[in-house]
Amino acid sequence: MPKTELYGTKSCPFTQDMREWLEFKDRDFVEYDVEADAEALARMKAFTGGQRTVPVLVEDGKATEVGWQGRGCTV
Repeated sequence: MPKTELYGTKSCPFTQDMREWLEFKDRDFVEYDVEADAEALARMKAFTGGQRTVPVLVEDGKATEVGWQGRGCTV
């Protein structure tokens, strides 16, 4: 099973939407709050080429989705 990581913030409603979707799909994932964790923010920016939009879904070390359904929050 691929390793799935969710990068987002507590204040972003689109992060919450993506989290709920992952939970609905019964996906195992690790979540990082990039506002509270500077190292997670640096990793997220490395995966996305410096973008600061959340949520970001990373699967097997590759960003597969930035934003949720065309919407996101800027960090």
